[in-house]
Amino acid sequence: MPNLPNVVLWSIPAFVLLTVIEVISYRIHPDDDSDGYETRDAATSVGMGLGSLVFDFFWKIPIVAIYSAVYALTPLRIPVLWWTIPLLLLAQDFFYYWSHRGHHVIRILWACHVVHHSSKKFNLTTALRQPWTSLTVWPFYLPLIAAGVHPATLAFLSSANLVYQFWIHTERIDKMPRWFEFVFNTPSHHRVHHASQGGYLDRNFGGILIVWDRLFGSWVPEVERPVYGLTKNIDTFNPIRVATHEYAAIGRDLKAARTWRERAGRVFGGPGWAPPAPVEQTEESVAA
Repeated sequence: MPNLPNVVLWSIPAFVLLTVIEVISYRIHPDDDSDGYETRDAATSVGMGLGSLVFDFFWKIPIVAIYSAVYALTPLRIPVLWWTIPLLLLAQDFFYYWSHRGHHVIRILWACHVVHHSSKKFNLTTALRQPWTSLTVWPFYLPLIAAGVHPATLAFLSSANLVYQFWIHTERIDKMPRWFEFVFNTPSHHRVHHASQGGYLDRNFGGILIVWDRLFGSWVPEVERPVYGLTKNIDTFNPIRVATHEYAAIGRDLKAARTWRERAGRVFGGPGWAPPAPVEQTEESVAA
């Protein structure tokens, strides 16, 4: 088993320090276009993050079992060396892009990821607002395990990707240098991703790199100021409701569904999927 550091654990002091700096920056230089922090919202985000650590511990048990079985069956082995780590990070980021995109366009996956988008604020605590049902992510990384990436190595790569994304959840940084904006995910790109305007919806899915969005047609630049949150906000700070509200909505839609096609669409269609409205027959059409 590769001996790799726990990058999330080692990054916690930096998370706390950067958040404190951001809070102080709003106190010293308020932004007329940003509300900055709201105590209950920030507390909910932190609470969701702490809760995700607890739930992820249990979700990892079946996931590690599946990954270990696949790793044992494949004859391939990719070593962890100074020159393979950048390539592995690149590969993990590629599959992260598709996982992230999938969690926006398939409703049952969105029910997990919607938690991260449920805040109407955008600050460093928003990065901590993580789901409690992340069991839906593991299938997207099976190709890496089958290619010979050790499950512990994948955990390290995923953690590094997560740590990178912490700093891009801020409005205090406008734009990075042009070359950086072209290659890497930045606060500007990620503000678009968290926006609820129609032109910004389901865009900029990258983790560390933004090049995947440029290659696969999902990149949009930040032009107008984003409006954060959901298209239909839930307006609650209750962490249980934040974690489960979309699952509850799916349950209500399934209960009201009349056909199996509608039931499948409510689960596997997009978050806004609805069956076609029935065509009303007019008196003339009936007579004809």
